[in-house]
Formats: sequence, structure tokens, C-alpha cells
Amino acid sequence: MRRSLLSPVACRVADTLIARGHHGLILTQSTPTHTALDAARALGVDVGAITKSLVFLLDDEPVLLLVSGAHQVDVSNTGARLEGKLTRAPADLVRAVTGQPIGGVAPVGHPTNLPTWVDNALSAHREVWAAGGHPNTIFRTSFRELVRITAGLAIDMD
Repeated sequence: MRRSLLSPVACRVADTLIARGHHGLILTQSTPTHTALDAARALGVDVGAITKSLVFLLDDEPVLLLVSGAHQVDVSNTGARLEGKLTRAPADLVRAVTGQPIGGVAPVGHPTNLPTWVDNALSAHREVWAAGGHPNTIFRTSFRELVRITAGLAIDMD
């Protein structure tokens, strides 16, 4: 993929990936992949290998949860693991803290570093896929690399 074809937001994600030691290759899909199921179908992979980048409020602070496409976050259990009250962030806050549209939020490339937790369920897959900052972009990585490039902590989110 030629860099000039990526949106400015996806270019920022690619630059961040490269700065953190990832190859930085972001693929552009012919149609938007707003959901984990859309992305899995487009790539021909198991939905559990898709990484959903979800912004929540832990008490009143925004945090990023990187969740397997096969999971829904149990806010009670996950909040208890994170030692606070976990609630879904409103869309305007998601856009403000990530600089990216919902349906395309990448694990990296945000204006500020969000505290990040990574779903242990992603470790069951040799390769995992995450949005590249725009609803029709995606990149490949591994669970171990995802934890490293986000400085995230691995936890169970069910």
C-alpha cells in the first residue's frame, strides 16, 4: 500500500507503529469494516482474532480496552479487576481522546497515551488484526507485540 493513499489519521497510526518497532504496514479494505465481524469476514479469519479498540471510563478517566472480537466486555468483572467503576465512554469523548472515528479506532496513534489493557483471549491467535485509525484500515500483529506496542497490560475481560 502506498502511503499517499492512507488518510492522515492512518498515516499517524503507521508512524506510531514504526516508531514502536512494528513494520507499520496498514491495509486498506475496499469497504469499511466498522465491526469485528465485518473485519473478520473481509480478512477470512476467526472473529476472535480481531482486536476491538474500545474506550471506557474507569471511574472518570478514559482508558483503552483492546478486546477480542469474540468478546463483550463484562463491565462489572473487568471493572473489579481494574479496581474501579467501568462505563462505556460517549462517542464525542472517544473521538476527542483518540482523534479517530468509532469503527476505526486503532490501538495506537492517539493524541495522548491512554492507559491500556489487552484481552488475554487474543493470545489464542497466532495473528491478530486491529483497526488502523479509519473504518476501512487494518493492520496485522501478534498478541505479544500488541501488548508491547501499546504498553498495555494483559487481563481477562469476561
